[in-house]
Amino acid sequence: MQIKSKFAASGSSIFSAADYLLTQYDAVNLAHGTPDFPFSQELIENANEAMQAEGSLQAPWEGLMALREKIADKISFLYTHSYHPDTEVTVMPSAKEALFASIAAVVHAGDEVIYFEPSFDSYAAMIALQGAVPVAIKLQAPGFTPDWDLVKAKINAKTRMIIINSPHNPTASVLSEADIQALQGLVKDSHIIILSDEVYEHLVFDEDVHRSMSSYPDLAARAIVVTSFSKVYQVSGWHVAYCVAPAMLTQEIRKVQQYVMFPADTPMQYALAAMMEQPNHYMTLSTIYQEKRDLLAHGLKASRFELLPSKGGYFMLAGFGHFNDLSDVEMVKHLIVNHGVATLPLSAFYSDGADQGILRLTFSKDDETLEEGARRLCEV
Repeated sequence: MQIKSKFAASGSSIFSAADYLLTQYDAVNLAHGTPDFPFSQELIENANEAMQAEGSLQAPWEGLMALREKIADKISFLYTHSYHPDTEVTVMPSAKEALFASIAAVVHAGDEVIYFEPSFDSYAAMIALQGAVPVAIKLQAPGFTPDWDLVKAKINAKTRMIIINSPHNPTASVLSEADIQALQGLVKDSHIIILSDEVYEHLVFDEDVHRSMSSYPDLAARAIVVTSFSKVYQVSGWHVAYCVAPAMLTQEIRKVQQYVMFPADTPMQYALAAMMEQPNHYMTLSTIYQEKRDLLAHGLKASRFELLPSKGGYFMLAGFGHFNDLSDVEMVKHLIVNHGVATLPLSAFYSDGADQGILRLTFSKDDETLEEGARRLCEV
């Protein structure tokens, strides 16, 4: 039997290689953005209660109305935009599935989709699966902000969508008001749809704010906004997310959803709806993670690494090219094997493997892990 692969170039990635070495050498894990500190006991109790009461029942395809109403209320409170919970809010089993459903719903073969690199590694694959063309535009270090003149030059009659991600994974950059104004100008009077990955919306530091597409009426009218509960409540294994969009877009997204995924777990939806009664759970996140960012940065002051600005999310970039000639992939392996600390190479987030001598570290860990990881990196 012969099979023509849709991903002929795909093979074993640095992510799987790093996982193997991390386990083999029992390394401190600063590679994966999975929080390892305790999450809310109240959330556990809510979920247990829901399992006893409604655990075996499947939620509606679009999500429990109780949760969708809480989502709409939260967005109205934070971003002053009203989404109708019945026709414009959809709960999904994960943010990745929400992104896929959104792209599959509106992107057709031959379309072009602009996105920015380095990037979450699923964007280009999801675009290609539709028979569309991924158009990667590189963000420039050290600020990793979009070059909007270059974006303008790339837009043409085939451009169907622009994907943005702020706060940004992996660079920890955040869109500014000037970025928003530039984006508004580029898509005005066009048919371009914006897919906005906002899973780190509550992790913006240094008194800056998150600029959601929902906050700008002209952008909200053409935007699909995706975010995730796992980032808010430190429950990466609870894959519950949601997307909001105008009713016409939501209708198309739900058409895809019904054929490729089941509704998100029912008990988790009930538990999250109850948690959303208390906004302090997400309103205090930026303070918690800024303290962790600062703890890791302070621990690395004595190291040879050059830390780049971390404005949001729970990642930090560290340059090493000024003191070592290894590739970033080789450096990752060297750090695991010889220093017992795991990181990720920034080149893994580029479609062309661009190597700038930069590593990605995460600070979504308990304080002891961050302190030990920093101590080991200071020995490099």
